[in-house]
Amino acid sequence: QVQLVESGGGLVQPGGSLRLSCAASGFILDDYAIGWFRQAPGKEREGLLCINLRGTTIYYADSVKGRFTISRDNAKNTLLLQMNSLNPEDTAVYYCAAKRPYCSGLPKGFGYWGQGTQVTVSS
Repeated sequence: QVQLVESGGGLVQPGGSLRLSCAASGFILDDYAIGWFRQAPGKEREGLLCINLRGTTIYYADSVKGRFTISRDNAKNTLLLQMNSLNPEDTAVYYCAAKRPYCSGLPKGFGYWGQGTQVTVSS
C-alpha cells in the first residue's frame, strides 16, 4: 500500500507558527521529490515549495519564501514543513505530494497525495 498522511494542522493566531508532517508508507520518501500544496475554499490548488532529490528546496510561491522551510527525516520516512509568521491568507487545506524525478509547482504531475490537513490562521 502506497500512502501519504499529513498531520499537524490546526488553529493558530496571526504571527504564530505550525509544523506539518508528511508521513509515507509503502515507499521511501527520500527517493522522490516532495512538494507542498494548499487549497483555500473557492480557489485552485497552489504549489508552494518542493524539495528535490538533491535536497534543494525550490519555492514556487513568493508569498511563502522566507517563512516556510522543508526538511527530511529519513529515519522516520517523514517530511516536515515548518511554517512561521503565519497570516490569515495562509488559511487552507495543506497537502504533501510525491513525484519522480523532478520538482514541479503544478499538481498534475504528482502521483501520490495525502488526505490534507486544515490550517486556520485567525484571531
